[in-house]
Amino acid sequence: MPAPDVAALLADLERSDPDCAEDARGAIEWLSGGEPLETITELAVCEFLWYTLPTKVSGDRPATARALGRLLRLGGLERYAALCSSSVTAQILRTYARAGEDAGIAAYQAALDARGVLPPDVPELRWSSIMGPEELGAHGACSAALELAIVSGELAPGSTRDRKALTRRWLTTPRADLGGDNWLHRVQGERLNRWVLGRGAAWRELAQPFEVRLHAPIPAPAGEHLAALRWLLRRGGEPGGVPLVPDPPDSEDVKGPADTKGPTDSAGPADTKGPTDSAGPADTKGPEGPEGPGAPVVVPAVLAAPSGTPGRWGGDELAAAGEAAQRMGALDRDGRALVTTAAGRRLLGDAELLWEAATTALLSPVSHEHDLGVSAREVALMLLADGLPADRESVASVIGCEEERRSEIDASLAGLTRLLDAFGLRAGGELTSAGRAAALAALRGHALRPRRYVSMG
Repeated sequence: MPAPDVAALLADLERSDPDCAEDARGAIEWLSGGEPLETITELAVCEFLWYTLPTKVSGDRPATARALGRLLRLGGLERYAALCSSSVTAQILRTYARAGEDAGIAAYQAALDARGVLPPDVPELRWSSIMGPEELGAHGACSAALELAIVSGELAPGSTRDRKALTRRWLTTPRADLGGDNWLHRVQGERLNRWVLGRGAAWRELAQPFEVRLHAPIPAPAGEHLAALRWLLRRGGEPGGVPLVPDPPDSEDVKGPADTKGPTDSAGPADTKGPTDSAGPADTKGPEGPEGPGAPVVVPAVLAAPSGTPGRWGGDELAAAGEAAQRMGALDRDGRALVTTAAGRRLLGDAELLWEAATTALLSPVSHEHDLGVSAREVALMLLADGLPADRESVASVIGCEEERRSEIDASLAGLTRLLDAFGLRAGGELTSAGRAAALAALRGHALRPRRYVSMG
């Protein structure tokens, strides 16, 4: 049922051109959803003309676009009416018809970006492909603000920096219509709530207390942490980088990875070879490797730290830290060595940025890992943050899985334990205070991540 103002306009149009009125009726129902014309935005018009119309509406699409334009012009919305009859719209509709949906969507996205009304991602928020009501409201409000700024001449459509600045202000400014809250908090609260409630009763029972604990950002702990990771990034920036060898040599000091048997308890493999606290060894800024000055570093390696050398790292800790650094884009392979990238140098120069990247890595999917494995690590971090065992049975009881998939849980828990040790976030089989902060930061980042469509390709 169209809104009263729309119904009156359709009646006027039907008296002069019944066929056009019929096309316009269908289009405006798609576009406004029964709301008054004043609620329509430029973003909504563009999305209808350039995506919904060619992919979801049948019939003569150029004629439907023209009919919508006539209706909008009758309603005094000249700018939106001009979009309906523009050469850009005609070209996009031809692209869909002649080159297919993928080409049409690419043309739509390029044209929409040129308009400048699509809210960009900002450091505080990356927009989801699948939005809940609060995020849809925030996205629409930000788009309307961008549109107004462009129309008034305050903002150039092509100015990415200014678009981001306006979006950040619009998201973070308290608003009277939100009871003094802001859109960013609304979106984050919605995402946290969805994370808590979305995966069954056992998950909800464990995750519910974390909804409050994760509401505010988790500050990075004071002091210098992630010593092995820092050391690798410094070494990777030196001439020759971090040397690699195909396989470690055979000797009494060579051991397989400590986690090959899977975690046997909440602590995982024994951590006596790792750093004794979250700060790591005091002399990690030096250029020497864990086995003395000038010794080559092997990544991936399984060399145990020499006995009698407190505060050094075993080869497995360095291997885990190196693998994580590569997933972060901080280290890259260059022949037979790992070298520090530009991103790695930025991380090394910014303690908070490095902490954020490292905590994100705790829940970033690794090669060949499925959603079950990531969920297992989420549950493990919640249990460990509460000082509870994070063994296979405890984790499986929360996420639920078939017996034949328990090995996936073992592998994910072993990998998590290995990374916690590599980052110096465990001591005595438990998380350190920095480790608890890292676990909470990782969980918060994962809960607040944007929701995306899953590609089956």
